[in-house]
Amino acid sequence: MSGHERLRLLPWAGGDGRRCYLSTDADGGGYVARLADEVEAVQLAMGARMVERASEVLGASGRERRARANELRCVAYGLAEALRDALRIAESRGGRIPR
Repeated sequence: MSGHERLRLLPWAGGDGRRCYLSTDADGGGYVARLADEVEAVQLAMGARMVERASEVLGASGRERRARANELRCVAYGLAEALRDALRIAESRGGRIPR
């Protein structure tokens, strides 16, 4: 790997569950890099929607009702997944900041 190449953490895991990295050049504009950008955008949009759903279930929308246990479990699982994705994206993007 030359001085202008770097490793980018991808937003998906390999078949064995381990992290995937892409060796990119300075502009990072190849097909897989663009695909990773699209996947990250979808993951962040899904996370934002999960936050909205959690607010609805928890009654933050002003609607008074008691959330059922299975709704709370579903929201907690979705929020945990969204946070995991967001942290991975933040780590990946932080690694691409020029130093």
